[in-house]
Order: sequence, then C-alpha cells, then structure tokens
Amino acid sequence: MLPLLLLLLRGRKSKKRTILLTGVSEAGKTALFSKLVYGKELESYTSIKENSGFYSVASKKLDIPIVDIPGNDRQRLQFWEKFKNEVRGIVFMVDSSKFQKDVKEVAELLFVLLTDPAIHGLKLALLVACNKQDITMSKSAKVIQTQLEKELNTLRVTRAASLDSTDSSGQMNRYFLGKEGKNFEFSQLSPIKVDFVECVCKSTGDRKADIRVVEEWIQKIA
Repeated sequence: MLPLLLLLLRGRKSKKRTILLTGVSEAGKTALFSKLVYGKELESYTSIKENSGFYSVASKKLDIPIVDIPGNDRQRLQFWEKFKNEVRGIVFMVDSSKFQKDVKEVAELLFVLLTDPAIHGLKLALLVACNKQDITMSKSAKVIQTQLEKELNTLRVTRAASLDSTDSSGQMNRYFLGKEGKNFEFSQLSPIKVDFVECVCKSTGDRKADIRVVEEWIQKIA
C-alpha cells in the first residue's frame, strides 16, 4: 500500500512539470532523452510512440517527467495534443547540420505549436536546442533563430486564412503569432520565454556529447 501511495504522491507533485521533447524526425530527441533519463548514450532509433522517464534535479529534490514524442509528421501533432496540458516546458530539437534543408518543416511545426492557445494559457517555457554542433557547417543558434523568425513571419502571412483548427469540442481559434503590423520576433511571445542554445546530444569521434546547457535550462524552470 505504501509504495502505491508514494507513486501517487510523486505523480501529483510532477503535475504541470513535464518537459516535452519535440521536433522533426532525426533531430536528436531520443538521444537527448537517453542522456537526460539514463545518463548515457543509447542506440538511437526512429520512435513510433512516446518515451517517458524522469530527470532528477538534486538541488530541488525533484524528479521531472521527460516525454520524448515521435517526430514523424503523421504522429507528432497527435502526441502534442495528448501531452500539452501536462507540460511545463518544451525542448524543441533542431538538427543544425541540415537546418537549411529542413527549415520549412521545422518552421511549420513550430508555427503550429506557437499558435496553439494552450502554450500561451499555460505560460510555457520554450528551449530551441540546436543539436549536432560538432558537425562541420552546422548553423549557429543565432543563425537558426534569425532564419526561423523570417520563415515564421512568412507563414503568418500565407496561413492567415487558415488559422482555425478543430478539436473534439468544435472550432478553436489559433493564437496570433507575435505582434500585428510588425515582423515576427521570438521576443514578442512574452510572457513565454524562448531561449536558443547549442548542444551535442551524441558523441562522434573525439567530440563528446555535451547537453549541459539543456540541463541548466531544465533545472532553472523546474
């Protein structure tokens, strides 16, 4: 009986503390999940269902739920709908080494998340983790931020006529991205704080994985 009670109490404390790992396929979500939850690198694979575990923040005596959702375009929004109301923060993974090729898909997914009223109603924190910085010609976090702002600004215009989506309760208006009459910048999303960082989630050759900036962000918002 006691273990069950402890589990229930643990689940109650973790409510609204979930960190969601999302992004397009092969951005490094599962590699980051393995490092956060297991403290080591495991063989990566294309996820078809969510991975879930806990990241311990010793300084606050907290176990933070971590959920890694699939990045394929047929499933990622389905899992977003499933978990979004439990989320405290989102780590949005980007493959910096092929960002130029993926920029439109990355921006489209980010646009859907950022125009969902849930993310604004819950005042979530968002970290854009620019992964694979060990690979030659990878784009820097600053370049990725600038290009995403331009792409999101374009999407805001081209999709203005289709900002409605349907949920189980009927029509739901999408949130207007940024400030009307101004080019989009992530700073306009206040009180949502958006951070961009550079990381390496998987060791390659002499370059070791380094996710300290991601861990520091999780510890800060926990």
